[in-house]
Amino acid sequence: MTALQYSQIVTFFLLFCFFISVSHGRVPPAGADFRVKAVNLGGWLVTEGWIKPSLFDGIPNKDFLDGTGLQFKSVAVGKYLAAETGGGTIVVANRTSASGWETFKLWRINETTFNFRVFNKQFVGLDKAGNGINIVAVASTPGVWETFQIVRKSDDVNRVRIRASNGFFLQVKTEELVTADFQGNGTWADDDPSVFLITSAGGYQGEFQVTNGYGPVKAPLVMGEHWRTFIVEDDFKFVAGNGLNAVRIPVGWWIACGPNPPKPFVAGALRALDNAFFWARKYGLKVIIDLHAAPGSQNPWEHSGTRDGSQEWGLTDDSINQTVAVIDFLTARYAKSPSLLAVELLNEPLSPGVSLDTLSKYYKAGYDAVRRHSSTAYVILSNRLGPADSTELIPFASGLTRSVIDVHYYNLFSDVYSNLTVQQNIDIIQTNRTAQLARITSANGPLVFVGEWVAEWEVSGAAKEDYQRFAAAQLQVYGRATFGWAYWTLKNVVNHWSLEWMIKNGYIKL
Repeated sequence: MTALQYSQIVTFFLLFCFFISVSHGRVPPAGADFRVKAVNLGGWLVTEGWIKPSLFDGIPNKDFLDGTGLQFKSVAVGKYLAAETGGGTIVVANRTSASGWETFKLWRINETTFNFRVFNKQFVGLDKAGNGINIVAVASTPGVWETFQIVRKSDDVNRVRIRASNGFFLQVKTEELVTADFQGNGTWADDDPSVFLITSAGGYQGEFQVTNGYGPVKAPLVMGEHWRTFIVEDDFKFVAGNGLNAVRIPVGWWIACGPNPPKPFVAGALRALDNAFFWARKYGLKVIIDLHAAPGSQNPWEHSGTRDGSQEWGLTDDSINQTVAVIDFLTARYAKSPSLLAVELLNEPLSPGVSLDTLSKYYKAGYDAVRRHSSTAYVILSNRLGPADSTELIPFASGLTRSVIDVHYYNLFSDVYSNLTVQQNIDIIQTNRTAQLARITSANGPLVFVGEWVAEWEVSGAAKEDYQRFAAAQLQVYGRATFGWAYWTLKNVVNHWSLEWMIKNGYIKL
């Protein structure tokens, strides 16, 4: 055999292997030995208050943001207000303890004025069909009759009165009758039927909360400053200089809405994303665009852009079509950039609220939108969280070219991890996570991406060496993922969640 013949055979074999792998979606990124080693730029273009709590510091009544669950205990009768049967009928004051039916979620109009949404999603209001003063929870959408002002006692902010749109305050006449006909000239004493003690049942600190909290005048200024300063060019230089080759950038659907996105969202994030692509190219990094927040919210957490924890994405074709349009816009904008590595169609859809049929329908449409503009960008499909089979997307994704399944692994957020030792946490990585990755990795299936992980756990008093071992175990196991991995996140006030801090302080070595 001549050298020429040998060369031709080798070339043919390599081309054959390449086209076989393309036909099954198994094209490794940027060469056979390339694996994504990325960091998420969380808390930048999609707000998460726990990452940067100071972003919320200037909001008046910042404990009354959209979605905050308030419970009102009448000082006169010593019982809580409740939406009877969870909503759809009267509001009563006969509960000795508070949970779902006794929790009213705020829709913020301004710093003192709100709508109250109840368990079954109706809004509290005056009884328009009756005498106009009884309090009910029957409206599916809020209006003037469903608008209330919370008046706080100046020297005890947890002691409040609630003024209705008729100008009168709510009062508890009996445990079964709450009305809006009190003049409000009481003394705030414990026998005052218009006084309530409030308890917060938790809330949200996402993009909706921060922009609606500041309002239409101040929010653009605050968010503009945040986008300009939280992630800067030096961060990309730092990432590239510490063994990483990509960034995963979460974005919200409103980024595609031009200079006037739907209220309360504000424009400006797109310019920051443009900067990210410029810096990525300058420092040799790849970019994964991650649609972290979809219209209607694909999960009930603040990072989905939700107003009050409602999960409504995918319930209508309109929300799916709107999301596809966002993917189309983003891919068209960046398809020609050499830094674009992948587009992730949706982050962490939650089962059972998002069905597999709905998700597959959207993923096919989103994939087609990417392919209209790019034949080379990888298309990342996030597995559903919640009750779902981790392999459920593999048959669908196997029919797509350059497809990737995204999974997120945390030794957190479950009682399973509450009392584990250092070694037990490491054993879970080396045994359980290895098995989980193997289960979703197949020779002819999609690539696999560990799109989020962190060297944090619920171990108390762990030493620096323990964190180093925990991080090293994850790097070893997730390094086998056929597409790669991304640490959550680059910057965070909580040290171990900040890869920048972990690197600078020697807790992780890449």
